[in-house]
Amino acid sequence: MILNLMFWILCLLINFGLLAIVFYALLCITDLEVDQMDPFVATANINRWILPEFVLQAVLSLLLLLTGHWILFLLAVPLTCYHAMLFIRRQHLIDVTEVFRNLNTDKKRRMIKLGVYMIFFAIFIFRLFIPFGYRIGTGILVLLNSEELDIRSSFFEF
Repeated sequence: MILNLMFWILCLLINFGLLAIVFYALLCITDLEVDQMDPFVATANINRWILPEFVLQAVLSLLLLLTGHWILFLLAVPLTCYHAMLFIRRQHLIDVTEVFRNLNTDKKRRMIKLGVYMIFFAIFIFRLFIPFGYRIGTGILVLLNSEELDIRSSFFEF
């Protein structure tokens, strides 16, 4: 039970890191688009976080594979394979000379990644709280136990 909890917390932290990296890259691209940032600075800031993103995605996929969460693994594999394909073809870094030519394409790719990571974030939050007997009621999380579920014990006692 505790290992399951630690696994889902680790997946949630990895996914949170992936979300932060993609969101930061989107902010840099948006700043570059409205001329708030120099192209050299923007590409250096984005390129600095590309390999850590690839590694975190690979670790997440490997964790899902090794723990037997097959459906989640099959959902994570396409993005991991896409990252591997970009790395093998050496197309993973943003080039300073072509940054404005590929700006809309890079922005769309990162928006899709952000959507995928948000879906995984929702799944991981769901998987973290559901197995441990939590339910949402009146705006707070209430821990269920067997005595709270037994209505007879509180109403029919004489």
